[in-house]
Amino acid sequence: MNKVRVRFAPSPTGPLHLGGVRTALYDYLFAKNQGGDFVLRIEDTDTARFVEGAEEYILEALDWCGITPDESPKHGGKFGPYRQSERRDIYEKHLAELLKTDFAYLAFDSPEELDEIRKEYEQKGEVFSYNYISRNRLKNSLSLNKEEVQLLLDAKTPYVIRFKMPVDRTLILEDIIRGTSSVNTNTLDDKVLIKQDGMPTYHFANVVDDHEMEISHVIRGEEWLPSLGLHYLLYEAFGWEKPQFAHLSLILKPEGKGKLSKRDGDKFGFPVFPLNFKDQETGNISKGYREEGYLPEAFINMVALLGWSPAEDKEIISLEEMAQEFDLNKVHKAGARFSKEKAEWFNHQYLQLKNDSEILVDLKKLSEVSESKINDNKLLKIISLMKERATFIKDIYSESIFFFQAPQNFNEKASKKAWSENTAEILNNLLNKISATSFKAEDISNAIHQFAEDQSLGFGKIMMPLRLALVGELKGPEVPDLLEILGKTETEKRINFAIETLK
Repeated sequence: MNKVRVRFAPSPTGPLHLGGVRTALYDYLFAKNQGGDFVLRIEDTDTARFVEGAEEYILEALDWCGITPDESPKHGGKFGPYRQSERRDIYEKHLAELLKTDFAYLAFDSPEELDEIRKEYEQKGEVFSYNYISRNRLKNSLSLNKEEVQLLLDAKTPYVIRFKMPVDRTLILEDIIRGTSSVNTNTLDDKVLIKQDGMPTYHFANVVDDHEMEISHVIRGEEWLPSLGLHYLLYEAFGWEKPQFAHLSLILKPEGKGKLSKRDGDKFGFPVFPLNFKDQETGNISKGYREEGYLPEAFINMVALLGWSPAEDKEIISLEEMAQEFDLNKVHKAGARFSKEKAEWFNHQYLQLKNDSEILVDLKKLSEVSESKINDNKLLKIISLMKERATFIKDIYSESIFFFQAPQNFNEKASKKAWSENTAEILNNLLNKISATSFKAEDISNAIHQFAEDQSLGFGKIMMPLRLALVGELKGPEVPDLLEILGKTETEKRINFAIETLK
C-alpha cells in the first residue's frame, strides 16, 4: 500500500476560520493515525483576494494549536515548492499535456461579453451556464476555426482555458464519509482552469499539486462537493490515479441552522478564529481564542469533537490520544452545532488539569498580577483556592481581585445583612484574638471558634461582617484562608477601614 499523505491547503485570503482549523486537525490526526505525512500547501493563486500577513497568520495559528506539518513552506520537504505561486512552471508543463487532449479549450470571451449574455438570460428568466449547449455559440477554440483562433492569439487577445465537460456521462463518485453518489455531466459547466493572468484556478492547481505531491487522501469541506465530478474528470484527462476523497460537514450556528460565521461570533460573543486577526485595511480586530484566554489543548479538543466521536464518547482527550483513535469512517455526515458554553466547559476542564505552578506562569502574565506585591507562594495559594471557580486563567484574578485590591466601598445589601450596632466591637475584639496567632489558616480558624464560644456568639455574627470587611461583599473562599493570604498587617488595615466606614 502507498504511504498515506494528506494536505491542508488554505488560501491566504484572510484569517483561518474554525472550520479550517478542524480540516487541518482531521488531516493531521488521519496522517498520524496511519503513519503518514501531513502537508501544508498555501494556495495563493487568487491574487485579487490576497491578504497581507494571512500566510503568517495560518502558520502561527497551526503552531499554537499543536498541528505541526511534516512539510510546508516553513518546514520544507522534497515535494516543494509549497506555495502555488511558486509552481507555475509545473502547471505550464501539465497544461501543455492537457491541451493535447480533448478535455480543454481556449475561450476568448471577455468578462464584459459574458456579463451581457448573463443579462440576456436573466431577462428571459433563465440562468446562463458556459456548458455543452452554449459553448459552440461563444468565442472559443471549439466554435472558431484554427485561422480565427490564431488571429486572436496573434492579436494578444486575452483568453482563459476551460475544461471541456463530456456530454451526458454519469459519474459515480465515492466519498469516505458520505458514501456513493452520482452526477450527470450535463449538469456541470465548463469551469475555468487557467485565468487570463496565466494563474491556475483552484480546480487545476489542486489536482496537479495533489498528484505531484503524491497525496493519497483529500479531506476538505463539503463546499467542494459540487466540484468533485470535475476533479474526477481532470484525473481521468491526465491519466492519473485519483486520491480518496472525504468531505467534512459544516460547523453550524449555535441555533443549528446555517454555517457558522464571523457575524455569529460577533452576535453571541465568541471567536471564530484561533488567534486575533487585524484587518490591515479597516484596522478592525477580530478576536481569537488564544487572546480570549483559551488553552490550546482545550480549543483543539473542542474542535475535534465538532463532527467526530472517540471511543466510549470520551470528551476529554489529548491530541496524542486523538491520533491513536481517529477514524475517517467515524466522522459524522451531519453538521455539528457550535456551542459557546461547551467551548468554555472544555477550557474549564483543562484548567483544572493544570498544576498550580503551570497556571502561575500564565497568571503572572496579567499586568495586574505582575504589578502586585504578592509573592509567588501566596499566588500559588490563591490559585489553589480559586481555580475551581475559573473558566479562564484571567478569571482567577477577577474572581480573587480582593486579594489584590482592598475594598473601597461595601455592598449595600450585604452591609445591611452583616453589620449591626455591636459589630465594630466584635471585630475589634476578634482582631486582638487572631493577631496573637501565627496567622496560619488552621490557627486562625481555631482562634475564631474559641472566640465565638467565649463570647457566646453565633458564627454568622462573626464571619459575615469579617468577610464583608475583607472582601467588600459576602463572597470569596474560606475566611481563615483569606486571612492567611492577606497577612496580619493587611487584615488590620481592612478591618479598621470597615469599622470606620460602616460605623
